[in-house]
Amino acid sequence: MASTNDLKNGMVLKLDGGQLWSVVEFQHVKPGKGPAFVRTKLKSVMSGKVVDKTFNAGTKVETATIDRRDMQFSYMDGDYFVFMDMSTFDQLMVDRKAVGDAANFLIEGFTASVAQHEGEVLYVELPAAVELKIEHTDPGVQGDRSTGGTKPATLETGYEIQVPLFVTTGETVKVDTRTSDYLGRKSGN
Repeated sequence: MASTNDLKNGMVLKLDGGQLWSVVEFQHVKPGKGPAFVRTKLKSVMSGKVVDKTFNAGTKVETATIDRRDMQFSYMDGDYFVFMDMSTFDQLMVDRKAVGDAANFLIEGFTASVAQHEGEVLYVELPAAVELKIEHTDPGVQGDRSTGGTKPATLETGYEIQVPLFVTTGETVKVDTRTSDYLGRKSGN
């Protein structure tokens, strides 16, 4: 338990029957009349939805401990992604739902941050950019600019992104894991 006076950005609160909310920002307000209060912006750990919530100053709120660990993706086992803690070599099976969009960019050996609360995996977070190989893309036709200079390309994970016309099959490219945007070719390509 903590008081609303002790809130910090990034702190995770357990509200409304066990839902986990991360503090995005907070502001202590002391109006001229009436009691002080704390205005917060909270982000749902599970859905990513952001809400504004106001608490009376000094109100007790339940905090949650989120255990974030860097783990290496090992292999797929049915609908489960198997991650290994590189310090203990313990394996963790993570449901596809908890992996979410990160599945589009995961290949064996990649390191991801796995967040858990009381043994339950909440989400898997990849670095902002990863390097992946282009499995297949059609050759770009010189002078074809009707599509804004991009073409579809299938990554080695099977996920399709848009790349510039000059990118060829077999090249390694940098991809933004949050937006699926092409960021450039790997240096030395």
